[in-house]
Amino acid sequence: MLNLRAAQTTDCEALAGIHNEAWLGAYRGVLNGLDLQKLISRRSEPWWQGALARGVNIQILAVSETPAGYATFGPCRLKATGMEGEIYELYLKPEYQGLGFGRALFEHVRTTLANRSLSGLAIQVLSENEPARAFYRAMGGSRSGTSWYKIGSRRLEISIYTWPDRSHQTRAD
Repeated sequence: MLNLRAAQTTDCEALAGIHNEAWLGAYRGVLNGLDLQKLISRRSEPWWQGALARGVNIQILAVSETPAGYATFGPCRLKATGMEGEIYELYLKPEYQGLGFGRALFEHVRTTLANRSLSGLAIQVLSENEPARAFYRAMGGSRSGTSWYKIGSRRLEISIYTWPDRSHQTRAD
């Protein structure tokens, strides 16, 4: 049974675990091991409690009542894209990837943003994370730009994917 819902303070331990497992799966070998561990350790349970207290929008994807993924989202921070909504993060535990759960979470958040009158959607993804880039292409995203992020001594390219407002899309059946 799939359940998509707003995160609660009781989910903070699970959020930290999902983040840890997803980041290790996605970025091991891409980021320096020490840098990766530092980034992961910043997202402990108290960080998630603080995020919820600050009003960060977090949706949990639970499978049979077990939290398996999450997404954070809100107004777009990338003004040059012309999009009003942004998914800041979308992660699943590795064992839940490739089963359609990411698609369900993505569509749920996209609909939530549209219901909040945030037209269009943008997502940033590490360019070296080819599985994530392939996922966003499969979801209909267009690579519309790049940015850069510095971790330690490395400068990493970030790909920006966008989706226009659904009312401006045509659908071929």
